[in-house]
Amino acid sequence: MKLTLELPEEFARLMADDGGSLPKAALEALVLEGIRSGRLTVAQARAFLGISSRYEMDGFLKAHDILLPLTAEEVARDAETALLHRSNDRRYRRHVTD
Repeated sequence: MKLTLELPEEFARLMADDGGSLPKAALEALVLEGIRSGRLTVAQARAFLGISSRYEMDGFLKAHDILLPLTAEEVARDAETALLHRSNDRRYRRHVTD
């Protein structure tokens, strides 16, 4: 879908001032509002923004002051996954350097 907006020139310049494009800034703002309002899931937002990893999406959300509520089970699962990857990484390094 294509959307056309009439914006004051100063506003458009300020919104795209960081070297990014105004359409990208507008899409990001709409997606962030969708997450805040509960209309979009994080998975949907990732797809709309073209963000490939959950880790990158977490960074994007954190950069925009959106902290998602986590259950104790989710935190425990993430900790187990991190420890597993850390353990696998150590084994790989030992194998490569031997």
